[in-house]
Amino acid sequence: MPRPSKRPRYTLEQNLQPQSETQGLEGAQFLVAEEEASSSSTCSSSFPLSSSSSSCYPLIPSTPEEVSATGTPSTSQSSRTSSSPSAAMAVSLSSNSAEGSSSPEEEGASISQAPPDPEALLRDAIDDKVADLVQFLLFKYQTKELITEAEMLTTVIKEYQDHFPVIFREASECMQLVFGVDMKEVDPTNHSYVLTNTLGLTYDGTLSGDQGVPKTGILILILSIIFLEGNCVPEEKIWKALSVIGVYAGREHFIYGEPQKLITDDWVQERYLEYRQVPNSDPTRYEFLWGPRAHAETSKMKVLEFLANINGSDPRSFPLWYEEALRDEDERAQASVVAMDATSATASESARAVASSFSCPE
Repeated sequence: MPRPSKRPRYTLEQNLQPQSETQGLEGAQFLVAEEEASSSSTCSSSFPLSSSSSSCYPLIPSTPEEVSATGTPSTSQSSRTSSSPSAAMAVSLSSNSAEGSSSPEEEGASISQAPPDPEALLRDAIDDKVADLVQFLLFKYQTKELITEAEMLTTVIKEYQDHFPVIFREASECMQLVFGVDMKEVDPTNHSYVLTNTLGLTYDGTLSGDQGVPKTGILILILSIIFLEGNCVPEEKIWKALSVIGVYAGREHFIYGEPQKLITDDWVQERYLEYRQVPNSDPTRYEFLWGPRAHAETSKMKVLEFLANINGSDPRSFPLWYEEALRDEDERAQASVVAMDATSATASESARAVASSFSCPE
């Protein structure tokens, strides 16, 4: 995987509207991407990540107080930007790009104006190590190998071992949010880890034997938007949201490939998404819902817990979505009981049939 060049980082803003008892959810309205001048990003990115910033995965606010009583964002939130150094690992893994780079003349003038900042130099070095560790973890994911802390220190971190906790945390955030892969510790003594798909999803968007990177991150984003928007989202709203992170229909993406094929073909064929025509629409329009495989492998509660966790809050902080997730859990439990009863009844009937076939004639 080639070393990436730096790019400007973008943050997302959202406009959460109130959901009354008679109205559908109008949340997660993505607005615009604003270029951030800060140099504290891991590698600049159009996919902000941070477990401590509300701009990472910006579907819900960090705290209930961020939405006023009328349901509109408070003015203090309109200019939020991610302060996490891990904020844009997505682009740090891209192919070389000149986007956002300065001309040699501009760079020379900048250097002549001020001496290098030691803290900035250290931040750049840590950024590079985060990018290196993510590439290392992606390789381990593809080979399905166990990962140990000792291996990460000797192979990737090397002379920056004092900064390992920060590097490891930011690389883990990137793996989860961009690629949909979780780091799970399986041996606390030896600090060994396995890489698993986030939310229990079993298909990562790569074909058998394919050495491409996992694409589950964009699926989780879409499933989240569908849930927060009332379980059914117009196609144009999905593409509007994805455009904020640099994903466009018909345009090749360095991580997700051709997004339109991935979303409307691959994920639909795998039954993670349902893609249907809006009834009586003229011109013809389409909308997305969760597919049966998404319902089977994950749940609304898992999605809400995931979103709340990366925003540093609790699912109960969002009562409307939490109540819906609880109802979903109850319905799933009831369906499971009905299925078990049906299975037991079928087994009992089969046993009686077998027993009668061996009964002695009178």
